[in-house]
Amino acid sequence: MAIVTGLPTHAIKWALDLSTGMSDTESGDDGEPAVVLDFLPHGKSEDDRPQYQKQPLAYAMGTEDFRLYEIVVGAETDVTFGDRIDVHSTDFDRVSVVEYDDLPSGAQSELDYAVEDLVEAEADRFVDFYNEAQPITLRLHQLNLLPGIGKKLRNSILDERKRKPFESFEELEERVSGLHNPKEVLVERILEELSEDDLKYSRFVRREDQS
Repeated sequence: MAIVTGLPTHAIKWALDLSTGMSDTESGDDGEPAVVLDFLPHGKSEDDRPQYQKQPLAYAMGTEDFRLYEIVVGAETDVTFGDRIDVHSTDFDRVSVVEYDDLPSGAQSELDYAVEDLVEAEADRFVDFYNEAQPITLRLHQLNLLPGIGKKLRNSILDERKRKPFESFEELEERVSGLHNPKEVLVERILEELSEDDLKYSRFVRREDQS
């Protein structure tokens, strides 16, 4: 496997883990896969309890619906950022769904890399959004949720996909005039849905109030 150089160490770590699926705790077919954003072996720094009462914590992002998790890690479990895990693993004592503001600063800073590398590693899945996006209302289309995509660009995408489905982000950019960096546009929207809890529509990130 080729190693991409010129990237920060943590960015290379994300790329390797997402492309190979390697982890200390493998995700099962019936599990809920996630990527570890941060690991606090001594618990939260603001927790003023004695150290022996603190529990190791991991913070993770679901790879299917981008849910954010706080995980109490078993004492004998080896976890580090970038690991692919199953949040239902018996290695974890407790798993809670949290919001962006509940993440420690380290997890927040890694979130950008995690989302970008997931979109790149599972490009077919996210290119299909451009192929399958549907109207939300008579006036609003799912494509319009993406930053910078107005009526003109939306119609250009819809016209092109009628001719032939898109097969890659590169093809999208080549065939749709005015659509620049379609992968980054998706990443920006996902990060917006993760960090802002008052958006009317959440297409990629599943929240607790969604069925």
